[in-house]
Amino acid sequence: MFSRPTLKLMTLYGIPNCTSVKKARAWLAAHQHDVAFHDFKKHGVDPTWLACVAAQTGWQALLNTRGTTSGALALMQAQSSLIKRPVLEIGGTYHLGFSELQYQDLLG
Repeated sequence: MFSRPTLKLMTLYGIPNCTSVKKARAWLAAHQHDVAFHDFKKHGVDPTWLACVAAQTGWQALLNTRGTTSGALALMQAQSSLIKRPVLEIGGTYHLGFSELQYQDLLG
C-alpha cells in the first residue's frame, strides 16, 4: 500500500526585495513547494512569533547585524530589516537564511 508523506505547512518570512528572500522563493517555486509568504514590511512582526523564533534559534542568530542590544527583540519588531532573512517555518520549526544545500537537505 502506498503511503504519502505528511505535508508540513510552510511559511517563509522576509522582505520581498531582499536578495536572499528572492533566492529562497525562487528555489521553493522551482522545487514545487507550496509556501505562504509573510512580508514583514506589509504585515509587520508579531511579538509572540518573534519570541518563539528567538527561543528556538537564539536572538543572536536571528538578528541581522553583528551588534548586540538588550532590547534586541523589541528592536527587531520595530525594525524588521534587522531580522536575519529569510525565516522558513516548516511545521513549527524555524530555519534561518537561504542556501540551496540547506533547502535541499530540509526538503529533498
